[in-house]
Amino acid sequence: MVSRKGTRLSLSRQCELLGVSRSSLYYEARGESPETLRLMRRMDELFMLYPFYGSRQMMRHLHAEGWSVGRHRVRRLMKLMGLAAIYRKPRTSEPHPEHKVYPYLLRDLVITEADHAWCSDVTYIPVQKGFLYLVAVMDWATRAVLSWRLSNTLDAGFCVEALEEAIGRYGKPGIFNTDQGSQFTSQAFTGVLRQHDIRISMDGRGRRMDNIFIERLWRSLKYECVYLTEMTDGFTARRAIKDWITFYNTIRPHSSLDGKTPHAVYSAAPGMGNSPSPVTHTKLAA
Repeated sequence: MVSRKGTRLSLSRQCELLGVSRSSLYYEARGESPETLRLMRRMDELFMLYPFYGSRQMMRHLHAEGWSVGRHRVRRLMKLMGLAAIYRKPRTSEPHPEHKVYPYLLRDLVITEADHAWCSDVTYIPVQKGFLYLVAVMDWATRAVLSWRLSNTLDAGFCVEALEEAIGRYGKPGIFNTDQGSQFTSQAFTGVLRQHDIRISMDGRGRRMDNIFIERLWRSLKYECVYLTEMTDGFTARRAIKDWITFYNTIRPHSSLDGKTPHAVYSAAPGMGNSPSPVTHTKLAA
């Protein structure tokens, strides 16, 4: 679709018109050794089952399965994968020393209407020769996935793109909730929220379940798609995730929505001119 020759349009302009990141033209998977990638996949599977595992307990479980791995390596890989135990723990580090952290606004708040609150999170996606990160923006009340992006770098850029896409297509929520990851506390991300007068909410440190609905989304995605699909690279991962999110939004009944789909509930909300459909763009840094 992008032509490097025979056109007067620059590569940047072509990518802008197509709605894709120019960096995706130069994709190279983030790499680790095959053994480490197998270990990371197993750690991800275990964390979906036991999200309260810290590095020590994760190491013990891996030892019981026959893996020869030390705690320092487990801790490093968990940090690389963005895995953090859900239990409350001492505040030993800041997400970023120069980033403001906002209070959690959703505690005891009854949210029953679309666009009252949105939430976002990042999860680790294993592929055959590396790994990617996936961010999604979800409507809290209807569970509809409004936008998503894949990236091979854990920076703020792809999160900002997903946020701007959701706002551009569906308007704005009253509250936007995330964890305290540096992507979400960055000036680039919070600046977009402040620009649109959206109230900013962040989970308590070590309290991943404050963002429980998107955590459940990740669990469903991984058990129903990621762990069942041979994802050889970022492009096959994108296709598989796109298909699953379409299924999740428009076909898969949701028990908390009385058997309706997120698409049906969100699109039926007053003022909803557009119904949520998956975004297929992928940011893959050079």
